Amino acid sequence: MSSHALSLIGRDSQLFLLERALSDARRGQGGVVFLIGEAGVGKSRLAAEAVGTALAAGTRVLRGRSSTTGPAVPFRPLTEALLALFRSGQALDDLELGPYRPVLGRLIPDWDTGERDSSSMVILGEAVLRLLIASDRGQGQLLLLEDLHDADPETLGVLEYLVDNLENTPILLLATVRTDFSDALDLAQSARRRGVAGLVELPPLSREQTHDLIAAQLGTDAGRVPAPIRERLWEDSAGSPYLVEELLQSMIGAGTLVQGAEGWRVVGDPRSDVSSTLARGILRRIDRLGAEGLTLLSAAAVLGRRFPLTVLQRMTGVDDRSLLSHLHAGVAARLVIPDEPAPDWYSFRHSLTVEALFTQLTPGQRADLARRGAEAVRELHPDLPGEWCAQAAGLHAEAGDRSAAGRLFAEAGRRALAAGALGSAVTLLSRAESLLAPGADPQGRAEALEHLLPALAESGDFARAFELAEHLHALDIAGLSPSRLAVLHTRLAKVAHTAGRWSDGNRQIARARQVLGAAPDEAASAAVDVTAAYLALDTPGADRTQHAEKLARSAADAAERHQLPAVACQAWELLATVARERDPEESRAMLDQALATAEHHRLPLQRMYAATRKGGNAWLARGDTGELLAAREEALRLGSVSIMHTVDGILVLDAVLRGSYDRAREAASECLAVVRRLRLAPAVRYVLMARAALEAHRGDRAAMEAAVASFAEWDGAGSQEEPLTLGMARAFCALMEEDRELARAELRAVTALEEGNPSTYHLSGTHGIGLLLDVLAGDADRARHEEISATAVGRMRWNRQFVLLADAVLLGREGRGARAAAAVEAALGEAEPYPAALHLGLRLISDAAHADGWGDPVAWLRRAEHHFHEQDVLPVVNACRAALRRLGAPVHQHRTGTSGIPEELRALGVTVREFEVFGLLAERLGNKDIADRLFISPRTAEKHIASLITKTGAANRADLCARSAAARRPGRGV
Repeated sequence: MSSHALSLIGRDSQLFLLERALSDARRGQGGVVFLIGEAGVGKSRLAAEAVGTALAAGTRVLRGRSSTTGPAVPFRPLTEALLALFRSGQALDDLELGPYRPVLGRLIPDWDTGERDSSSMVILGEAVLRLLIASDRGQGQLLLLEDLHDADPETLGVLEYLVDNLENTPILLLATVRTDFSDALDLAQSARRRGVAGLVELPPLSREQTHDLIAAQLGTDAGRVPAPIRERLWEDSAGSPYLVEELLQSMIGAGTLVQGAEGWRVVGDPRSDVSSTLARGILRRIDRLGAEGLTLLSAAAVLGRRFPLTVLQRMTGVDDRSLLSHLHAGVAARLVIPDEPAPDWYSFRHSLTVEALFTQLTPGQRADLARRGAEAVRELHPDLPGEWCAQAAGLHAEAGDRSAAGRLFAEAGRRALAAGALGSAVTLLSRAESLLAPGADPQGRAEALEHLLPALAESGDFARAFELAEHLHALDIAGLSPSRLAVLHTRLAKVAHTAGRWSDGNRQIARARQVLGAAPDEAASAAVDVTAAYLALDTPGADRTQHAEKLARSAADAAERHQLPAVACQAWELLATVARERDPEESRAMLDQALATAEHHRLPLQRMYAATRKGGNAWLARGDTGELLAAREEALRLGSVSIMHTVDGILVLDAVLRGSYDRAREAASECLAVVRRLRLAPAVRYVLMARAALEAHRGDRAAMEAAVASFAEWDGAGSQEEPLTLGMARAFCALMEEDRELARAELRAVTALEEGNPSTYHLSGTHGIGLLLDVLAGDADRARHEEISATAVGRMRWNRQFVLLADAVLLGREGRGARAAAAVEAALGEAEPYPAALHLGLRLISDAAHADGWGDPVAWLRRAEHHFHEQDVLPVVNACRAALRRLGAPVHQHRTGTSGIPEELRALGVTVREFEVFGLLAERLGNKDIADRLFISPRTAEKHIASLITKTGAANRADLCARSAAARRPGRGV
């Protein structure tokens, strides 16, 4: 019987696509292809065929595979693939990689400088991309990554960047993914939807293709294969090539299918249990390897589906010749295959082989082999770098040494957390926690919990984190040092803060201080102080910002004395938040210091927090979301659910302020569905506040009040977000109802609320719309305006538009009309991203401008009336129309086509018909020609032209024609 199919049965179309993709890569038109299919459907075989095609054409192949056993190790497949470059003989140290070389030290041991690198996944992805491009030899490169369904989140984070940036490079990324639910499958499907990757799906073979595969395996024609064999294999395999081959091997090995002079024939009943048949067939092949071969492969199975030869040889003690002899025999028997990207590694062809080997081992034998394997790993890799730590941990667990296994998993998890690999950290640390019993190894358990608690909080698993809090009491009496106990209580307090449970957090802080009371430790106290500072900022009270700032400064000073970079970063981040209200430059400098500290000490999570706060400052100051979006991408790659949804809330509010109501509503619904389930209270409150603001902008009081009521149910009273619900929602809604006194009353309530509970959120209106309303009402003078305009909060973009309008009103009253009009123009520039606020501002100042004889109140009212008519906010529409009538200006009915009139003409009162006439004047037509085109009389056309000259201020008809022609040219106004 043939050991493998002579051709890829039923895969011609898929193979053609891969060959074309490889050809494109050689021409510098690379990209991404995902091979998607069920286990055993032939993904690896098709990938191997692509490898052969690439090598035959001179294309370099870099190959890596995700681990299929044990916890995922960050970046494993990428490291394995890139290491092939260093075995190629090419001089890589001369490559022009600039600042990206040290970044690659996270993946390539030869370039690891020993310094901790906190680069984001985006930077790491760009570094990998530059390395691949720089190392190309002109024939393209195939980057093959197999079994991505088992990949760690960090690898997928880098791949997401590569997928979006491999087009027009000499690189083809080929990845295999199972159809089972996984993050990798989501990545592949998302990439296809964005049009940046191709999906090659491998369906099971059809009945006819299965018959052809059987015939190819038996070296005969399909018609000469016994019908019972054909049908039985088709039924049992469901078109899986792997199962076809394994079942066929089992039938031949069992003597059910034999070859005679006349060809193949059936002996006995081919019907039996599939799994037991496979297992028996595999064991028969193993038995042929002899006792030593069985022992060797059993030891390999304990190491995992993939196993390193050096470790296998050390744990079994076989000599080189015997080792290679048995491995070659295993390859011949189709039990194992060389793991080509890693020369020291082999792998079993299928997990069923491992399971079959385990059936021949007693629990004691498996434990003994695992113990020897752990010792071998330790001897060969004393420091347990990279994946060896998790590998050794798994072997210790298999050997029954729970304490050693738990401590090693905790160490591997600590490393993953330090590298910003949250997904892997949670997996590894959870395994450690489950192995370390509270009474048996309290020190080891405390170490695991110390890192697991923040990892769970960042990933959004608060329920699990608070479940673990129940074990802290047992640790309190387990003989741990006061410092370690204080750290544990502080970590749990930080979890409570992230979840928005400030009272629970303060209780944990009190417990930490109580523990340290008997044995003061300034370093441990610094960690307590900084977490207490964050809780203080959220705990209702008139002095909460001052108290938080005092605690944070104490923590920062102690962190500097005791070299505590993580504590220092947290302290500077909080201090920057408090300082933002008084001095943006001071706040920026503090965040720069936090960023520099995080980058120097390779603290990716702290770097992400500082970057997020910088992004928030940029949004408040300039309305720019670019830095926030970058921070969100980083949070997504690191797996920080709390930061990701914190940014999402800000983006929802930004969409509301920009008038993108449908997008804001959809984003709010999506975000709420997640953060409510996670019980992430601060994010829930912020999004509900933003949704209330959305309904307020639309003038829908009932919907706005419903959102505010939901907000209150999430501990909204006394929260940082509460002032925003009054200012951004209720006050704004009152203005949409043309009730200025109610709006002012709501803003007075904001002021009283902030006196009792100061907020670090600054868009509630006290330094913006409230000032304008007070100036219009005569309750704020120039001194009050100068006081507010001098503050950092008054200079934030959303507030500044109203501050400038208030200045314009005051200037008009002072008789400085030209300067007042200039202030309005400046305000319109600030308000450009915010259509509702812009037009509301024009509506509010128009009466004052008319009364004091400055500006263009009629045009402003027309602009505002048209905007709010389009938004169906009728109270403001009616108020604008009434104001226009009071000013003696005509009020036009809205006709179809109004929205097509440029805003500057619409503000002048140009009607739809007048705009049609204006458009034809560019051709310098006479009245009769215009009348014929528009089916009106020449006299009517003449009247429209006269009205246009008056409204636009044109000197004459020729000037009006020139303006019409200029308006037609791209980028030109009227």
